[in-house]
Amino acid sequence: MKSVLNIHTFSSRTERSLDKCYPVYYVVTEMAGRIPLVLLACGSFNPITHQHMRLFELARDHMHQTGLYRVVAGIVSPVGDDYGKQGLVASKHRLAMARLALQSSDWVSVDDWESQQEDWTETVVTMRYHYDRIASQYQSGKNPPTASDSARYVPRLKLLCGADFMNTFKVPGLWRDDHVEEVVGRFGLVCVSRGSLQPDRAIHESDLLSRHQRSIFLVREWVHNEISATEVRRALRRGQSVKYLLPDLVIEYIKEHNLYTQDSEMKNKDVKLRPLIKQTIQD
Repeated sequence: MKSVLNIHTFSSRTERSLDKCYPVYYVVTEMAGRIPLVLLACGSFNPITHQHMRLFELARDHMHQTGLYRVVAGIVSPVGDDYGKQGLVASKHRLAMARLALQSSDWVSVDDWESQQEDWTETVVTMRYHYDRIASQYQSGKNPPTASDSARYVPRLKLLCGADFMNTFKVPGLWRDDHVEEVVGRFGLVCVSRGSLQPDRAIHESDLLSRHQRSIFLVREWVHNEISATEVRRALRRGQSVKYLLPDLVIEYIKEHNLYTQDSEMKNKDVKLRPLIKQTIQD
């Protein structure tokens, strides 16, 4: 039997051109009583691949299987141009490719807030922004929850990542401890395995992560998908086919705008990542 939904949505300025909305649901469904959950993926998306999109589907299935959550929305948030990563093409292109790739999704959308900031923005700052925005729009809906319901039903926000992301916590100077504490402790992580990478080892080796391991959900990908944006870029600049690695619309966009060439891969070469510079300044 189909669910009966009472849906409130809030428009994103990133999606107005596509008439898309980020859905935040206060609904009566077969999952009534579960905690609504929004999944946020931050990263380069340089370019977005089928693997990036699969993360959302795998995470949603896993979180539903916990019996605690119902995933109501997903957000892709490309990093800003000031991040300083080698080969990073302009955010306008990464946003456009992500929007093309996700045209067929009825629950994952692309947001440009992070990429439009004047300086590189810490992940925790991006999470605060989205959480405040979701909570505000939810509370101002046509049928807002009562005070007694709000703590239970205001949508939660968790960071969605691949297993390789867990290793970034080990990089000296890349993360502030209080930021890791907030991302993992206040919000939580949903981490999808990737190849031979072992996210549970990263948790074991970190006292901080171990302290919040109940807030970290590890998702096993049994159908191994080794698509790497780095390898995709390498193939593109060598003139090799990337068909079936990327959506066709993304491939067409790359060709049309002549992205991922030998010259573009040299961008930011020998440039220190902005997080490392910013942390040094703050210290």
